[in-house]
Amino acid sequence: MSLPTRDLSTRLLLNLAPWRNATTWRVAFSGGLDSTVLLHLLAHLAKTQSLPALSAIYVHHGLQAAADAWPQHCQSVCGALGVPLQVVHVQVQPGASLERAARDARYGAFVEATQANELLLTAQHRDDQAETLLFRLLRGAGVRGLSGMPRERVLGRGHLLRPLLDVTRAELEAYAAEHRLSWIEDPSNQDRQFSRNYLRHQVFPVLTERWPQATATMARTAAHLSEAQGLLDELAHIDLASANTANEFDWLGLPSLELAPLVRLSAARQRNALSHWLAALTRLPDSDHWSGWDDLRDATGDARPVWRLAEGELHRAGGRIWWLSGRWLRVPPPVGLWTDPSTTLVLPENGELTITGQIPAGPLQIRYREGGEVMNLPERGHRDLKRLLNERGVPGFVRGRLPLLYRDAQLLAVANLRGLDGNEQEGWHLQWDPLSEDQGLS
Repeated sequence: MSLPTRDLSTRLLLNLAPWRNATTWRVAFSGGLDSTVLLHLLAHLAKTQSLPALSAIYVHHGLQAAADAWPQHCQSVCGALGVPLQVVHVQVQPGASLERAARDARYGAFVEATQANELLLTAQHRDDQAETLLFRLLRGAGVRGLSGMPRERVLGRGHLLRPLLDVTRAELEAYAAEHRLSWIEDPSNQDRQFSRNYLRHQVFPVLTERWPQATATMARTAAHLSEAQGLLDELAHIDLASANTANEFDWLGLPSLELAPLVRLSAARQRNALSHWLAALTRLPDSDHWSGWDDLRDATGDARPVWRLAEGELHRAGGRIWWLSGRWLRVPPPVGLWTDPSTTLVLPENGELTITGQIPAGPLQIRYREGGEVMNLPERGHRDLKRLLNERGVPGFVRGRLPLLYRDAQLLAVANLRGLDGNEQEGWHLQWDPLSEDQGLS
């Protein structure tokens, strides 16, 4: 083994040292130069080192005819190396950016494949990091974007690691030439209409002719910004701790924050804290769309402001901001007669409903608010339901899906609201378990 090869293997093994206890190392294998070198390096290291189980995954996007032959090439390479290969076919959703749509589909497949204590390895290198920095700079990214691709992050139930970020494209090319590796040349990589290809083929050659160390310098800048982003994340944790308070509607299972502690922060710290909180929920808005936060924060009186984002909405109610997505944004269909109140009732698009204690005499029905409902309360007489919900501070977005129990035309109970949820004397209560999934959490 030559010195350059040994040096590259040593560096790779050092970068992977914290992950030696993983159950599986799975290589995201495209058949291109970078992932071919990574897979070859790992397969040969496995012959002399005690490593986790090694496998590969190929994601077939189906975007070009030439790609139909690539899974067979990847299978041939993996077979020669003794590495199991999983081929996953994905559907790329149409959109404004084919690059982003393909990436979303690809990483969706990676998330599905990555289990607990497993590691997905991707082959991005130092030149890729420099291209990412320049690409995001031209799009007006902030510190988070300019910190580039993280070396590691959570992926699905496991983690993603980029162990070659300190390796140059030239080093990978030299390794491939030395070991006479064969790889796929994707024709789309030459298409200058894609921004990254334009930067790679048109811009970086000019930059490196004038500044030979440009890629190394830019990758170092990304590392500095990554450190700065780490400090901003620490500040966000501090600021969010005071806003992440308990409330009487925690049983909704929705992400929410108390508004007052956020409002006391400077505008920049507000955006920093919210960016950190929203990053797990949705794609973050660009600078021009943060006015939606200002409108939400500054709304007064009876206003029910909503800030619509890529994967959901922020609502304001009861002195808090609430994240809604998925089924929470759809109107649940009518329910009707509850034929067997002794069993759990599945509410379409709206969770589950049970009656605890003695089942009241029927026939019973489940309805949702339409307006004008009246409830007869002991010692209070007939009360308007809207006023009762106002007294309890029930968020507006909950009211239309709060299950109501009827016997004929009589409103007997409002689920989960103490004092309204049943009959203490008869010993029964209406218990609603709201949506437990598809809330847009990522």
